[in-house]
Amino acid sequence: MTQAGGDEAAPAARADAAGPDAAGPGAAGAEPLRGLRAVTGEDFSFADAIGGVRGLVESTLPGLLFVVVFVATRELTPALVASVVVALAAVVVRLVQRTPVTQAFSGVLGIAVGVAWAWWSGRAQDFFAGGLLANVGYLVAMVVSIAARWPAVGVVVALLRGEDSAWRTDPERSHERRRFVWATWVMAAVFALRLAVQVPLYLAGESAVAALGTAKLAMGLPLFAVGLWVTWLLVGSRAARADLPDPPPTQPR
Repeated sequence: MTQAGGDEAAPAARADAAGPDAAGPGAAGAEPLRGLRAVTGEDFSFADAIGGVRGLVESTLPGLLFVVVFVATRELTPALVASVVVALAAVVVRLVQRTPVTQAFSGVLGIAVGVAWAWWSGRAQDFFAGGLLANVGYLVAMVVSIAARWPAVGVVVALLRGEDSAWRTDPERSHERRRFVWATWVMAAVFALRLAVQVPLYLAGESAVAALGTAKLAMGLPLFAVGLWVTWLLVGSRAARADLPDPPPTQPR
């Protein structure tokens, strides 16, 4: 889920078919496990989970610059232009360096939503409205997935591990199912906490834009990384994996 104008909840699209033991963060030459992929590794890296220092800067700088410029000038247009310019610059730099542009590009999309909304309404706080709605959507999705007995974290982790959905019905994996439910509640709590803090600030109007922007940044990638770490403790750590049933023995040929 990447938060610039939106939020960091969308897992990496490419599943790790080799499983967590084959490409943990400490494996030589292994690709860093970012976002929800971080919970499938043998070890957990906060830096890798948020895309490193560069990922953190690309995700937070546009929103930070918007707040700084708006507070300094009390003018909406310069703040919107500044945030767009820095978001686009991040994409251009990655294109020039021929490095993956996914995180930077998703930041541009989030910023575009915030800029369009604030430009249309003329209200600075609406720069953050898209992110708030995204959190509502993610929170609802988490709760509904638990109610439907398809806890979202379990679905995503199984996909990233290259597994099927046997964990939902196998009696020997009931403990794993419970861990997936707990982990999904953890991620739901992340989104709920953001809303509990940021919605009142949003409703307070332009006078609270600085506080809203600060809360948005503090509760963006840093809080998401903490949620991922707790999720990893529940479903990806050595202690969690020790509870998994042993694979069936291979039949001799």
